[in-house]
Amino acid sequence: APPAAPPTSDVQADAAWARVLDRFVDARGAVDFRALAADRSDLDRMLRHVADTPLNGFAAARARLAHMINAYNALSMASVIDSGLPETHAGLVAKLRFFVWRKQVIGGEALSLYAFENDVIRPFTRATGEPRVHFALNCSALACPALPRQPFRAATLDADLARETLAFFARPENLRVDDAAREVWLSELLNFYPEDFVPAHGASLVDYVNRTLGLTLPLGYAVRFTPYDWTVAHQR
Repeated sequence: APPAAPPTSDVQADAAWARVLDRFVDARGAVDFRALAADRSDLDRMLRHVADTPLNGFAAARARLAHMINAYNALSMASVIDSGLPETHAGLVAKLRFFVWRKQVIGGEALSLYAFENDVIRPFTRATGEPRVHFALNCSALACPALPRQPFRAATLDADLARETLAFFARPENLRVDDAAREVWLSELLNFYPEDFVPAHGASLVDYVNRTLGLTLPLGYAVRFTPYDWTVAHQR
């Protein structure tokens, strides 16, 4: 058998992941998956680090959360490649194939993306009061928060999450007000996980957006949700 690859240090993994984001992600957050599939050594370094790093080995909560966000985004990227570059996650079978059936090693444990998000990341962020994680996790679909072109890092995590939250709600499909119809339109993402926002961080989803962004959206308007676009964010 070939010798096992040496473990990847935090610094090496961060540098490798930074190169992936810089080289293969464009300004809109779309990924050149074909080019990445042909040159994935840096992605594989990051995945090896994710596999080898115990999630309970971080002294600080923000270091653990930054690691989990980067890990999720790297695993999602790898899953697109390993699934044969699908065009979309739409439909039950495609979602099951991408999020549930495919297992990857995270901190020594085989987990699906679904289990990683719902059984590991979300309980942690509910316990630590950080719902903005939802505007940082990227499942490679167009409606997802866009991938930034640099890693999330513990030292700047609050600023990183604030930046990505602002960027998410700056997209008209994720936040717009129709005064004529008395409606506030939000991304369906907020309707997937309402209990992560309400009541802990706002009396309603609109109140949460107001508090988080410093807005005064009308609280009496009906809330509507923009249907999620599950098209994979390939560079086209």
